Amino acid sequence: MRYIECCLDTAPEEIDARCEELSALGVGGFVVESEEDFQSFLENNRQYWDYVDADLEERFRGLSRLKFYLTDDADGLGILQEVRARFPAVRQNTVEDADWENNWRSYYQPIEVGEKLVVVPEWEEIPEGNRLPLRLDPGLTFGTGSHATTRLCLQALENWAGPGRRVLDLGCGSGILGIGALILGCDSCLGVDIDPKSPDVAAENAALNGLTSERIRFLSGDLLKDASLRRSLGSGYDIVLANIVADVILPLSPHVPAFLKPNGVYITSGIIEGRQDEVQRALEASGFRILSHTAEDDWHCFVATPRP
Repeated sequence: MRYIECCLDTAPEEIDARCEELSALGVGGFVVESEEDFQSFLENNRQYWDYVDADLEERFRGLSRLKFYLTDDADGLGILQEVRARFPAVRQNTVEDADWENNWRSYYQPIEVGEKLVVVPEWEEIPEGNRLPLRLDPGLTFGTGSHATTRLCLQALENWAGPGRRVLDLGCGSGILGIGALILGCDSCLGVDIDPKSPDVAAENAALNGLTSERIRFLSGDLLKDASLRRSLGSGYDIVLANIVADVILPLSPHVPAFLKPNGVYITSGIIEGRQDEVQRALEASGFRILSHTAEDDWHCFVATPRP
């Protein structure tokens, strides 16, 4: 079925009034797009990123509009006629119906990472070859294997994962790094994320890989604000992972040595170009010695170990 996509520019303070008027004309639902809402969303979720695509910001610059959809039939065209009589400036475009629930899956394909792993969406066949498959259902949390920071961390893990090693994943998201660590041979992993949705998503992804809660489990909480949560995580980890953003890595890093064994390693990424020197200084000030520094697509990853 085809639909008529309609867009109406309006002043931000008049959005509610326009919605009421359109509802009275028979319009059933709206999408509100505005620069104010976009900037508010960025500010309220700043812990999740250091970088926002400039093209995306430009798309929302000065924007304030309503978007709504009508069926491309007699009923929908009748409503559109009334809308155009009231709002001559409304713009329209015809769009085809689609399987919105599942079409997004076409954007996710198996991704080879490093020398050993291949990240495979749940619905895809495992590719032939000798790589170790890491099954994943991409959801609302960060970590699909497609982002450079995730790849950098998984590549670093290849050098440090092994039998008998315990892993702590700070900012675990989808669970991809902790799951990858166990697939690469580590014994156990504990993951923590500020997002309350993360533990359920990560546990489901772990189950896709045959990993039970005895080996890998996930918690939700704010490590920076909750000292009791930090204490509950314990110590003696061989590997600590933190693929977050620089603004979180900076205050988090002084707490990491307490989690690690004396010869353990701290693998951290999510560091956009321009912040790497600042992060390196913070790591060194927190008692770390830098073992390696890699970069890909303007993102940086450090591997560090506590100084004796």
